[in-house]
Amino acid sequence: MKIIVSPAKKMRAADDWMAAETVPVYINEAETLLKKLKSCTEPELKAIFKANDSITHENFIRYRDMQRAGGPTPALLAYVGIQYQYMAPQVFSAAQWQYVCRNLRILSGFYGILRPSDGIMPYRLEMQAKFGADAPVSDLYSFWGDKIYRELVCEDKEILNLASKEYSRAVEKYLEPEVRFVTCVFAERDEKTGKLKTKATEAKMARGEMVRYLAETGGSGPEAAKGFDRLGFSYEESLSDPANYVFVKK
Repeated sequence: MKIIVSPAKKMRAADDWMAAETVPVYINEAETLLKKLKSCTEPELKAIFKANDSITHENFIRYRDMQRAGGPTPALLAYVGIQYQYMAPQVFSAAQWQYVCRNLRILSGFYGILRPSDGIMPYRLEMQAKFGADAPVSDLYSFWGDKIYRELVCEDKEILNLASKEYSRAVEKYLEPEVRFVTCVFAERDEKTGKLKTKATEAKMARGEMVRYLAETGGSGPEAAKGFDRLGFSYEESLSDPANYVFVKK
């Protein structure tokens, strides 16, 4: 089984815990994007990032000074968003680290797809970013095409989807009949209407906890996710189907 997650916007360069052991599969493609981003002015990057001046300037400097896309920080330790805080990879045991290196993949607008041990540099480039009509490729979904999907299924035909729609879209559109794709949905009931709704922050927390749960239990297939019972969530059989596992917060 391969587990897919989204990256986080907030990143750090941290090679003091462990060194990167592998290089991103699509490092050449990342170098192509780096060349494009290096050529952009700050106003152009601001339009691509849809970010404020401070974030734009920080990443303008990052790209300007980045000599190559590969870096010293293992990908799973480079992201510091809510999902990664709840996953807490810094305190994985050796066996848990081996599990995520084997099973977990991070989808990325800049790198395409990452193993936890791949060395990367801090960057900002969301999958929904657009480069404009005059660019060789106007958007990242076109740039990556089916490459992310092909790398994902070259070893396993079962995918547990913990990624946001922005990133899972880069995989779902290429799904073949022989590939099993299961999405985990984390929701809670509205007190007034009784309807289920997903809260973005709580979903990120639960996705991180789910990765930790699977690493701790050594889950070998999507069904292993059904035992998840953390942060108040539990699997609801009546609301789920073969393609969607629904977890409701009590």
